[in-house]
Amino acid sequence: MFSVVKNYKYFFIFSGLLTILSLVFIFAWGLKPGIDFRGGTLSDVTFEKTVQRNSIREELERSGYGVVVQPTGDNAVIIKTEPLSDTQLADFRKLLQDKFGNFTENSFESIGPAIGKELVNKAYWQIILVCLGIIIYVSYSFRRVGSEMKQGKLSSWKLGAAAVIALVHDLIITVGAFALLGKFKGVEIDSLFVTALLTILGFSVHDTIVVFDRIRESLKKYPYKPFGAIVDYAVSSTLARSINTSSTLIFVLIAMSLFGGATVFYFVLALLIGVTFGTYSSIFIASPVLYLWQKR
Repeated sequence: MFSVVKNYKYFFIFSGLLTILSLVFIFAWGLKPGIDFRGGTLSDVTFEKTVQRNSIREELERSGYGVVVQPTGDNAVIIKTEPLSDTQLADFRKLLQDKFGNFTENSFESIGPAIGKELVNKAYWQIILVCLGIIIYVSYSFRRVGSEMKQGKLSSWKLGAAAVIALVHDLIITVGAFALLGKFKGVEIDSLFVTALLTILGFSVHDTIVVFDRIRESLKKYPYKPFGAIVDYAVSSTLARSINTSSTLIFVLIAMSLFGGATVFYFVLALLIGVTFGTYSSIFIASPVLYLWQKR
């Protein structure tokens, strides 16, 4: 049986290199904020005839507008652009009319830079609060795990902290990848990117909890077995399930990236990166971290 505990150094070196590289990208280049975060205009429109959102995006970009187009219903879309003056707004509406026919503007609002900054702060706090919530939830869920051990005592908060270390690893690599894409491909982040990060957190911690739950069961079953052997057994017994679950989701995400269009492509890409490394970290990072912590 392959031992995660005995080979943890290789996983830590690999993850450490990726994490450092990602942090270099983040601090050197940062993320390129989209309209949601730097401010702009938001127009909710409904067209009289069927219009493809990619056609709207391509036509507006061809005319010099930086846009994000999100479908909201039959022939209805939300169009986000950079700040427009009254003259530019009139030209913008005329372009839509000329290229796509009659439409009804259900609502229009301007997002100032201050609001965009507020959204950035909210995004940071959402991620921080989710991580704190995960530590509390995991610690509470595994609060009796220490009583199952006959050698030493395992504190439940260590499981929560190990889970969050794996989550932070996943987030840093995902954000680092988008810092790289922003630098060389001009990829911007928006509210969908934040949604992707929160989804990654949920998926990754779910995989980690499955492994930790098997550790808890194994401690009941083999109370005198060394903790390292318990961790290896838990990882090996859940490995196939984790890979199968992740592979199914990855296949779906690949299909979405191929057929979902440009609007959701980078949202799906963020999920692909996060899900892949989330599966990896729940097995090869969270479990060894817990083992080393308990070994001290």
